[in-house]
Amino acid sequence: MKHLEQNFLRKKVAVLIEQGVEDIEFIVIVNGLRQQGIDVIVLSSRMHEKYKGKRGKLSILSDGTTTEAKIEEFAGVVIPGGIAPDKMRCNRNTVRFVRDAMNLGKWVGAIGHGPQVLIEGDLLRNKHVTGFNSIRQDIINAGGRYQDQPIVVDNNLITSREIGDLSIFTAGFLHRLGYGGERDGFPDESDTKTEWWKLADIWGGSTRGDIAKGLTTALVGGRYLVEALENYAKKELDIEFKLLLQEIISVQEIHIQKLQNYLYKLSEKTYVTSNVTNNYAKIKNALMRNAQTYQIGCALSDIQMRMGDINNLCGMYTDPVATAIFKEIYHDLEKTEQRLLEMYISRTTTELTSDIPAPQPILKI
Repeated sequence: MKHLEQNFLRKKVAVLIEQGVEDIEFIVIVNGLRQQGIDVIVLSSRMHEKYKGKRGKLSILSDGTTTEAKIEEFAGVVIPGGIAPDKMRCNRNTVRFVRDAMNLGKWVGAIGHGPQVLIEGDLLRNKHVTGFNSIRQDIINAGGRYQDQPIVVDNNLITSREIGDLSIFTAGFLHRLGYGGERDGFPDESDTKTEWWKLADIWGGSTRGDIAKGLTTALVGGRYLVEALENYAKKELDIEFKLLLQEIISVQEIHIQKLQNYLYKLSEKTYVTSNVTNNYAKIKNALMRNAQTYQIGCALSDIQMRMGDINNLCGMYTDPVATAIFKEIYHDLEKTEQRLLEMYISRTTTELTSDIPAPQPILKI
């Protein structure tokens, strides 16, 4: 009965927007709330201005501004990410609105770069909080206790890290408003067995095909990289470098297997040719000094290309499982890059030293 009364009363939630908001975060959050019968009010800094997402998938007018909005009328407020929060934090009315929400015990949700607004309002001191990795140190500097978790709840503050956590974040926010649970077919946000991407898909997030496309892209790149490194190892005479290449290949093969397994679980097929080294690992003369460091430079360049591709995939899909796989690959690539860079610098320094001519004896007349 209580749940029916809540729906009848139509709780109001403010969702903040600014130019450059993360499209999919805004879309999934708004759809998720509205599908439960919540009255979503989109608030911005200015009326009669069309707000666009940073990926070009969103273009809307707001329902009002944070200047005239009264937080007492709302059950909560949500701050999506993207580059929008950096603009929101410059508007004192928006910061005041969020600060009032926190002080009145309203539910405050922030995802991705959303905590930047909380930092501006000095609202994170001694709070357990998460956010996008690039603002981790900013959160810590603001007195927050950063946790690398899909969702972190501290009293009336709910935060999440990234697009991959969207469905968990939205479900968690709904739970705090009194919605969700078994009666609504919602899983608990701590349930790691749930196929969260399906819920995100319903709310306008990534589809099965979208996720499979991302996994296939990662799989192709992984196979390219392994074949390239195997080719380098066959030609290499430096034992230390050869052992490092074999170690890198072993780690990449583990990642490839994880990608294949998850694609299989999604019941999606992938078709990847195996002879692809010439397409991926091309000669990169700009990095090379001579034959002794040539292959180390090639391997380093290939790793860095792979890092760029994987980093893009980390922020594209509303699937926590795929995102976790991409992040694991990226973190391993970071470690590999550092080891290769140290070896490259060491070999280059040795070559420079060996090129210096020995001092000639002074001839006495």
